[in-house]
Amino acid sequence: MWFNQIKTAVLLGCMSGLLMMIGGLFGGMSGVLIFFVISLIMNGFAYFYSDKMVLAMYKAKPLEREKYEWIYEIIEELTSKSDLPMPKLWLVDTPMANAFATGRNPQHSSVAVTTGILQILDRQELRGVLAHEVSHIKNRDILIGTVAATLATAIGFLANMMQNMAFFGTLSRGSDRRGPNPLALLVVAILMPIAATLIQLAITRSREYLADESGAHVSHDPLALASALEKLHARSQQAHFADNDTAHATTAHLFIVKPFSGKGLSSLFSTHPPMEERVARLRALYEKMMHL
Repeated sequence: MWFNQIKTAVLLGCMSGLLMMIGGLFGGMSGVLIFFVISLIMNGFAYFYSDKMVLAMYKAKPLEREKYEWIYEIIEELTSKSDLPMPKLWLVDTPMANAFATGRNPQHSSVAVTTGILQILDRQELRGVLAHEVSHIKNRDILIGTVAATLATAIGFLANMMQNMAFFGTLSRGSDRRGPNPLALLVVAILMPIAATLIQLAITRSREYLADESGAHVSHDPLALASALEKLHARSQQAHFADNDTAHATTAHLFIVKPFSGKGLSSLFSTHPPMEERVARLRALYEKMMHL
């Protein structure tokens, strides 16, 4: 568990390093600060209102307690063990079997399940999935994701400016009007956002591993979550978003399993770690728990 926490901190530090590296090409930090503030404002808005936007995007409706009392009982048990307030529960009407958590903090959190997931998982498997989502809330993964997005956005803004300046040959370093090589600037401007995106994806994958581990400890049933992940992964091959669906790509990291088929570019820039590795880790954790 601590390894994933340290890994996240290191990756966030790498993104900060990329940001400062680009800033150095401008001969100072004034440009970095301007665009960093802009990205903070953009991501601050997303941080406070992203949950409402995501729930509206998927046309989520409040989960009826009278009809799904057993789900409320599972969530109440898990949040009590995790010392968390009760989140709002939502239902998304789609054959895609999945679930996600959102909200800026435990006091403003929501957990959504799809009709598809309720059709294929038994009670214990769904309990494992819900433990994973509750762990996302406890681990403040929405906040960490927002910080990563803030840094990636700032890098993207600066890289775009560098491309324009390299194209017009107007960039200068301090009083040296000759400035750096425009071709070199163009290469850096293209590669930096790609590097930032890969680091951001690595952060989200690290948080998935952490939520798997935390959820398994909360539920005391790693095998139930492992079984659920295998079923969800198999179902995702039949019911999923189109690989070129850019409208939903921005929220893909929220779901417990990748909501795409895994073909095309979505397999290269995956927001989720390999399913085989997740299941193997959960089974290893079960063996460890059995020998304690």
